[in-house]
Amino acid sequence: MVRALRPVHEENPTDLNPITIYIDADACPVKEEVYRVAERHALKGVDIKVLVVSNSPIAVPRDSFVERVVVGAGMNEADNWIAERAHRGDIIVTADVPLASRCGGTAPRSLRRTASRLRKTSSA
Repeated sequence: MVRALRPVHEENPTDLNPITIYIDADACPVKEEVYRVAERHALKGVDIKVLVVSNSPIAVPRDSFVERVVVGAGMNEADNWIAERAHRGDIIVTADVPLASRCGGTAPRSLRRTASRLRKTSSA
């Protein structure tokens, strides 16, 4: 079994977690594509987790590696939830430039829907 893992904390590189993909579901037009790619890797044995974060319940695949997270209805609640939990090595899929910028300090990868990386200097 292939286990693609990443260190949880740089201080303890032997402490491993699955690859985690956060989907900002309120600002992500490519959710279906992310599900397909994650499924393909999961079938190969990659330890992967997809967290779909939104302000209201949405349909997600019933795969064991996909988890729906419903946060409060307030402004930027999904963004706050993701920004508070994303770590180095995580992937954030969003069209929300402010969220990508907020997460830049924790060094997860933030991707646009075209799969290009968002940087602090990106405008969209």
